[in-house]
Amino acid sequence: MTASASGAAVGRRIGIGLMYGLWKPRVLGAWRVPAAGPAILAVNHSHNIDGPMLMGTAPRPVHFLIKKEAFTGPLGPFLRGIGQLEVDRAGTDRAAVTGALEVLEQGGVLGIFPEGTRGEGDFASLRAGLAYFALRSGAPVVPVAVLGSAERGGRLVPGLPPLRGRVDVVFGDAFDPGDGSGRRTRAALDEATVRIQRRLGAHLTEAKRLTGR
Repeated sequence: MTASASGAAVGRRIGIGLMYGLWKPRVLGAWRVPAAGPAILAVNHSHNIDGPMLMGTAPRPVHFLIKKEAFTGPLGPFLRGIGQLEVDRAGTDRAAVTGALEVLEQGGVLGIFPEGTRGEGDFASLRAGLAYFALRSGAPVVPVAVLGSAERGGRLVPGLPPLRGRVDVVFGDAFDPGDGSGRRTRAALDEATVRIQRRLGAHLTEAKRLTGR
């Protein structure tokens, strides 16, 4: 099923209201996200609010690839309604791949947690999916660091960052992870993944320096 661009726009408005209502986002470098055309936001992932935080702070509506386990009960129709993409992480989910490529082909913004799941949020372990989407679509990759979402202390709701606490969202320079050859072989994907990991790691280090996190 094709992700809805209008749905993602609604999701962005909801994200703005929730994220700025519950926390204090500080956004740096949003101008680095291309104003038009396809783009991939590569986001570090250390907390459940990282996706909604990006939906509320990115300058354009974002279609995130989200694990299928989140699409349970009434949350499933809601997430699909706001243009989010369901992905089965147990194997190659062709429907999710097709949906993600359609977002990019239509000039939309795809959001990916390249680490695959929540962890330390340090980009230490990347999957090849991000490189595949970038090489297949030609869309630039924009590194994004969300800092402060996993901080402890002062929480009124277990599992969430301290309410009204500051969360920094830092966008980096867009880049093309390919080598210019147009290759999409396994070797090309592996090489692109290494380049992506290097760029994302450097961005995270710089974001921590800028924010003092």
